[in-house]
Amino acid sequence: MTTVTEDASLQGLRDALGLLKDREQVAVRLLESSAKHSFDPDRELDWDAPVEEGKWFWPPELVSLYGTPLWEKMSEEQRMDLARHEAASLASLGIWFEIILMQLLVRHIYDKSVTSAHVRYALTEIADECRHSMMFARMIQKGGAPTYPVTRLNHNLARILKTVSTTPGSFACTLLGEEILDWMQRLTFPDERVQTIVRGVTRIHVVEEARHVRYAREELRRQMVTAPRWERELTRLSCGEAARVFSLAFVNPKVYSDVGLDRREAVAQVKASGHRREVMQTGAKRLTDFLDDIGVMRGAGRRLWRSSGLLA
Repeated sequence: MTTVTEDASLQGLRDALGLLKDREQVAVRLLESSAKHSFDPDRELDWDAPVEEGKWFWPPELVSLYGTPLWEKMSEEQRMDLARHEAASLASLGIWFEIILMQLLVRHIYDKSVTSAHVRYALTEIADECRHSMMFARMIQKGGAPTYPVTRLNHNLARILKTVSTTPGSFACTLLGEEILDWMQRLTFPDERVQTIVRGVTRIHVVEEARHVRYAREELRRQMVTAPRWERELTRLSCGEAARVFSLAFVNPKVYSDVGLDRREAVAQVKASGHRREVMQTGAKRLTDFLDDIGVMRGAGRRLWRSSGLLA
């Protein structure tokens, strides 16, 4: 395959992590990987298989109430039911996020060469995200739990984000949504305590999201080097605010009342849980280290990250 390299003025760029790779060459490698390792969830997974008795829909250690006094009082059946509802909540959040991501990617490529590998890979990723959203919806239906949309406020804030987000801000938010869930899913798909269908969904998502993360990281590095100062500052603020919103939306509080718990008490115990804080910060660490290295975690943006609870 012939690779069209970038304009000479953009070659040789480097940041704190070193020399930036050629955008077109990165895209070519990602396209080659997509050709070898892409999945059709409708055919790859056995959606007709019955739900397995005694298996979790989400690893118990990743359930928000794990280790709290309330968790200790719950029966095993109630714990598993909460895990089922939290899996549906996370899948609902994932669909919402991926719909936003698809629109941001379309905006990103709107004024770029349609024959470039960079644009071809963005379109490939959009196709991946379409399949992921449908896959998550089928998983929710399979588990028998309801969907859990984000609040009306966050739903409408996302409308603003999709309209005004800067290019580096879009890719920073992309990584925020992808990397924490990816960390959790890497713990989920090999876990034999978990439902086979959930393990299959998370396996597909992990394999394909690895490419999406690479694409977003490479582009965010480039943007933080080439964007004007005002855009970098705005990216730091918008990324920090997105982290704060994301941490609040991660589990819909309605899951607690849906399994017979006092919602206010459950939310309070999750907020006070050292285990939950450690889970979220560990899941975010690879991302926060990266953002720190490339200059995103500065000033007021860093303070917003700390208030989100995702930054130790």
